[in-house]
Amino acid sequence: MSQNLPALLIVVPLLLAPIAALTGRWKAAWVVALGAAWWAFGCSLALLQRVRAEGVIHYSLGGWPAPTGIEYRVDLVSAFVAVIVTTIAAISVPYARTSIAQEVSEDRGALFYAAFILSMTGLLGIAITGDVFNVFVFLEISSLSAYSMIALGRDRRALTAAYQYLIMGSVGASFIVIGIGLLYVTTGTLGMEDLSHRIPEVMAQGRGSRTIAVAFTFLTVGVTLKLALFPLHLWLPNAYTYAPSAVTAFMASTSTKVSVYLLLRFFFTVFGETFSFVEMRLNMVLMPLALVAILAMSLVAIYQENVKRLLAFSSVAQIGYMILGISFGSVLGVTAGILHLFNHALMKGALFMAMGCIMYRVGSVRIDRMAGLGKQMPWTMAAFVGGGLSLIGVPLTVGFVSKWYLVQAALEQGRWFVAALVMVGSLMAVIYIWKVVEVAYFGRRDPEDSVEEAPLSLLIPTWVLVIASFWFGIDASTTAEVATAAADLLVEIVP
Repeated sequence: MSQNLPALLIVVPLLLAPIAALTGRWKAAWVVALGAAWWAFGCSLALLQRVRAEGVIHYSLGGWPAPTGIEYRVDLVSAFVAVIVTTIAAISVPYARTSIAQEVSEDRGALFYAAFILSMTGLLGIAITGDVFNVFVFLEISSLSAYSMIALGRDRRALTAAYQYLIMGSVGASFIVIGIGLLYVTTGTLGMEDLSHRIPEVMAQGRGSRTIAVAFTFLTVGVTLKLALFPLHLWLPNAYTYAPSAVTAFMASTSTKVSVYLLLRFFFTVFGETFSFVEMRLNMVLMPLALVAILAMSLVAIYQENVKRLLAFSSVAQIGYMILGISFGSVLGVTAGILHLFNHALMKGALFMAMGCIMYRVGSVRIDRMAGLGKQMPWTMAAFVGGGLSLIGVPLTVGFVSKWYLVQAALEQGRWFVAALVMVGSLMAVIYIWKVVEVAYFGRRDPEDSVEEAPLSLLIPTWVLVIASFWFGIDASTTAEVATAAADLLVEIVP
């Protein structure tokens, strides 16, 4: 069975999704989703442990070896991303039981959990597939499921947000499939590992070099749109703001992270570091966009009155940190980017889950409705403060670890100005987190508008992520070791 884990990681949840839909009852569907999430979590941990012990896993579907057949290829990078996705999924499903019961109508509950399982499956498929066309297939599975989950919210604005996300996502997917098509026409293969060898051969022979460059451009634009890099982020704020709370927490912690992983795969594995950063000078594009995202989106977040929207713009800024690390093109920079994938998933998941607790009791996440919640919902607001400290980058939190590596990567290349801007971004995070904290702890609440603390079914998953944010901030040896090894693997692949 252990030899078939890469296939079982995808096949089991894929089979459970229609079962969840066919149950017709949201409680039964929740049980199925819980089983799918925890099965995937166990499989991903086993795969990570196996990859660390044995090296890269090659799994040929149907016994047809690549490039003739479809191959799942699990290395440290893909296994680490799979762990991120399944960890958040395993925590989000217990959280969703109470949250979704309030924010999604009962007759749609079974469909919601089916879409959730499919979304998770699509993200996992992107992480472990070694075939670029299957990347597109799994990307569409996860995206279509995400559109559905957003649209299932009771707020009618969720429909508009889902439609906007659908249009932008379809544009991004079109760019990606065009890029993949151009690569296939030029090289005659779809396997990532095979492409990494054939692209340099095509370039050396002088044929198809322009086509390869155009394919690279299409893929870069398509993936950056999917991961919401500034200025292609316009779909994200509304999607995060009006989606059900459990959906926002799951998407903010996983979807954009998997898209960043996909960018790493294309830049370093498929095209190679030399082509991406020397010939195409990708860093000249990514670094300015990342810095603008960090500063501009943090500034926009400061002026938001809806906290979910505030955190959505903060997510665009945090994506800027990840892309900034990648833009250095160094082992230390890529380590910082990969590390922030995991760290941001923990902190932002905790923050959005805290907002879900407030939505459950207050019915709104506007700042003016949070006056006095520090006393009436102490555990919820303490969780928000914990996640906020990590977002700022206070020592002993995961946010500090990420930014420490990022600053080191900047100083390694003598980019003092970039390091300074990273610190400015952290100071701006202090401002928008403090806006919420000030109202919650120092504002006065009408005695007639008192609220109770959120139920344990919401608080426990939230606090699991908060505690993890501090745990991996105090002892970052494991995550840093995996991220560094993954960066070594990627950056050393220079055709």
